[in-house]
Amino acid sequence: MKNEIRLEKYQVRTDLIIESIGNYKDVAGIKEKTYVVDDVSVTEVELDEDASNVCGKKKGIYKTITFIDVTDSHNRRKVEDVFVKEFSSLLERKGISSTSSCLVVGLGNAMSTPDSLGPKVVNDILVTRHLFLLEGSSIEKGYRNVAAFSPSVMGTTGIESHDFMLGLIHQVKPDFLVVVDALAASSIERVNQTIQMTDTGIAPGSGVGNGREEISLETVGIPVIAIGVPTIVDAVTIVSDTFQ
Repeated sequence: MKNEIRLEKYQVRTDLIIESIGNYKDVAGIKEKTYVVDDVSVTEVELDEDASNVCGKKKGIYKTITFIDVTDSHNRRKVEDVFVKEFSSLLERKGISSTSSCLVVGLGNAMSTPDSLGPKVVNDILVTRHLFLLEGSSIEKGYRNVAAFSPSVMGTTGIESHDFMLGLIHQVKPDFLVVVDALAASSIERVNQTIQMTDTGIAPGSGVGNGREEISLETVGIPVIAIGVPTIVDAVTIVSDTFQ
């Protein structure tokens, strides 16, 4: 048929590891386990070097939290509790202590709704670094030294996010970096219903074919934990989901 839609010729992009390894389940070097915590699903994937070369994702640990609804306050609390537990577990596995100082960086464009996750998160971060710098200040137990910054996007500043990171790290000297960014997914069902965290860092814009320089332990010199929520899908994904 002349009007037949042939979706297979289009490349559907995704930042999510659980979508990327779908065709590589039998590849040695991929460790995957899924468990459910209070109706919230958690999938942990660990890739070794060989598996990384096969599926095109970096070697490391990926945790994916999947949920259905957070508009209900009870459900939101359950997701928050699971996130805190999994994030703390990842920090512990990376040897990052409760007293290690942290720089939280929100990537993205605050003026673009689907790309505004990072700046919005930074606005809600409880920053404490200035308190730790005060002489004679007494910080309650349970708080760590936290700084936060949102560098906007290269189209606005003309500066790579990676270069911002290097300057901030040199000046602020955090022990580790947390980078928050919007992600691309290959399914509408994952939009705003998935959280991914990984110790592999991030290449801003890679999910939509606009990859900037990577932000990772190898490029900035300190551990990098990347956290993202899919807010973006290709138009071809929407068409594909509609016809299925």
